[in-house]
Order: sequence, then C-alpha cells, then structure tokens
Amino acid sequence: MRSYKLDKDALVRRNQMLTAAFHQRPLQHMVRHYMLRSMSKFPYTPLPKPMNRILFIKPDHIGDMLLATPAIRAVKQADTATEIHVLAGPWAANILANYKEIDRVLTINFPGFDRNEEKTSMLAPYQYLIHVSRNLRRLNYSAAIILRPDHWWGAMLAHASGIRRRIGYNVKDVSPFLSESIPLQNEHVIQQNMRLVDTWADSAAPMDIHYTFEPSDEDRDYAASYLQHVGISKKRLLCVHPGSGSWTKLWEDEKWAAVADTLTEQFDFAVIFTGTMAEQSTVTSIKSHMRYPAFSAAGDLSLGQLAALYQHASAVLGADSGPMHLAAAVDAPTVSLFGPADPVEFKPWGDSDRQMVLTSHIGCRPCRILDWGDDPPEYHPCVRNIPVSDVLDAARRVMR
Repeated sequence: MRSYKLDKDALVRRNQMLTAAFHQRPLQHMVRHYMLRSMSKFPYTPLPKPMNRILFIKPDHIGDMLLATPAIRAVKQADTATEIHVLAGPWAANILANYKEIDRVLTINFPGFDRNEEKTSMLAPYQYLIHVSRNLRRLNYSAAIILRPDHWWGAMLAHASGIRRRIGYNVKDVSPFLSESIPLQNEHVIQQNMRLVDTWADSAAPMDIHYTFEPSDEDRDYAASYLQHVGISKKRLLCVHPGSGSWTKLWEDEKWAAVADTLTEQFDFAVIFTGTMAEQSTVTSIKSHMRYPAFSAAGDLSLGQLAALYQHASAVLGADSGPMHLAAAVDAPTVSLFGPADPVEFKPWGDSDRQMVLTSHIGCRPCRILDWGDDPPEYHPCVRNIPVSDVLDAARRVMR
C-alpha cells in the first residue's frame, strides 16, 4: 500500500478512526454472537461426581502465561489437596514445567493462537472443541477458570466438557457459557487473574503477590558455563531482547545499536542479544551498526536457560515481549518499550523503579492492535518515536 506523509495531528486522527473501525464487530462476528448465544443454551450433561480438580484454560503465549502464574499458584497454596491442571498451547507449555504447584499441563492447538496456523473451514474450531471436550470429560474437573477475558472458545469448551463451575469475565460471547463471571477492569492482568480465583485464595495486595520463575540448577549451570565459554563471566552483563511477536512493537536496529554502544562505552558492559532462531537476522543487523563487539544468544537458549542468563544481567532491555516478563520474574531490572499494548494491563510486574516502561507521546496509543495488515509501518510509529536518550536514561536508573 502506498503511503503519504502526514503531520502528527493528522496521523493521530487517522489512526484513531482506523482503531475505532477495527474494534467495531464485523458482520461475521455478529452472526457468531447469535450462534454462540444459542449454543450456550444447549444442555450438555454435567459431570456427576467431580473431583477436587481445577482446570485453568489459557491459550496465550509465554508472556501472558507467566502473568497467569500468580493466580494459579495462589489456588494451590490455599489448598494443597486441590489438583491443578493447566490447558495451554504447545507454544507456552514449557514455561509451566518449573512450577511445582501445577500438577499437570495439557496441551492443545487453540484455534486462532498458533502464529503459523493455516486457514481451515469455519466449522473446524467447533469440531475440534467437541473432540477436546470428550477428552476433558474423562478428567472430571470440579471447576474451570478461563483466564483470557475474551476467550469464548475456552468458555464454550468448559461448558461442553460438563464442568459445573465455569469462572471467567463478564464479556460478550464469553459470559453465556459461564456459571460465574466478574467484571473486567482496567488493571494489571495479574490483579485481574487474582480476582478470578478469590473464591479459593484470599485477595492479596500488589506487594504480596508472588511473581517468580525459578530456573533449574541445570539451567543455571548452563548459563554460567555459557558466559565462561564466551569469555565474559567476570564482566558486567547487559542483555538486550529486541524482538517481539508483532512488527508494531519493534524499535529500529540502529537505535538498539546506539544504546548498546553507549552503555558499553560508559560502563564497560559485555552485551548479549537474546532472541529466537527467527530473530537472528535482526540481531545480526543490530551488531552490524555497532562500534563495540557484542554477543548473540539468539536461538541458542531454552526458556529456563534464558531466565538463568537474565539473572546475571545488570539490566535487560527490550521490546514488549514474553522474555521481558521472564526477566522480571527472575528479578532482573528491565526497561520495556511499549507501543500498541496498554502497559497498565501488560507491563512487566514489579516495582516501577526497577521494571521501567517507556512509551512515546503519540495520541493514538494504546490502540491495542497488534496486526495492522498491509498498512504502512510508518503510519504506526508509537514505538519508533521513543528517543534513544529516554532508553539510556531508564537503563542507567534501573541498573544494579
């Protein structure tokens, strides 16, 4: 699509109009709404004698899954006899292996959440739901908690599985399938999730919420040997995670290079860029703009090893992404660059002086739109407008 240069005010007005249009329900969603209302009245047979076993349904990726763990752990800690299961996508299941409070992790390919998903028929999600519900019935759950506010498919799955207590948010298309619902509030998702489980766990003040991730001893040993292998085990470490699941969240390579060079020059850091295998080209590009040497661990580390590496860092800088939540969970200081997502809901959890968030001042953020299709990226500069000087100032403030 061809782009035209717009002044700042015109760009904000344009994006606000497009955002309003994007959040309007299209005709197919309106049709689905009426269909779901009818399906919610279908009399699925409830489980006759459920066990003391709770199913948490969470289709999201790593960062959102980490933010769900305080609520999951709180239920187990309130009653250790309660069996805790989590239904997750294979893209996030591995992160749960380190939590002893979770008794079992079940994985399914949630429709609409696989980033490499191929288009299928309109009936495929419903056919898959019936298949999964038959398997879940055998596990005889006493309750299901749908952690994602708009996840109507998960709420419908709990209903079709005969689970008597189905708890989630009072959101259109979701609430008809629930036995209990709570209002969705504009607050951090960890606090939202804690409200979902207050039947089992007492309400906790933010300072009393336990948000942690414990790497295994093997992961810690690997991280230590990795630093020794590349010859920087005795240097101060700066980690940078420039990638994210959406181009709308990305900062320019040249700016990351400038930040890494400046902090290396001022503090004699060893800089390690982290990322997935697919983000190796981004890291290579950033390094090509740098004056000082840097290291790349992109594609080299498991999630546990990455967490253990972050424990060595004086600071972790990066785009709004799952690894930034992982860094906060191991108590590493972070600076996260936010654009379309709302940091009130999704910022890394912790003291704001230690887990800092930066945004630009453009008037159309947060739009909460992560995929603008073929709309030109220059029309969505919410992250790119963050100055290098702001990132440097924040990094100096959080460094340990």
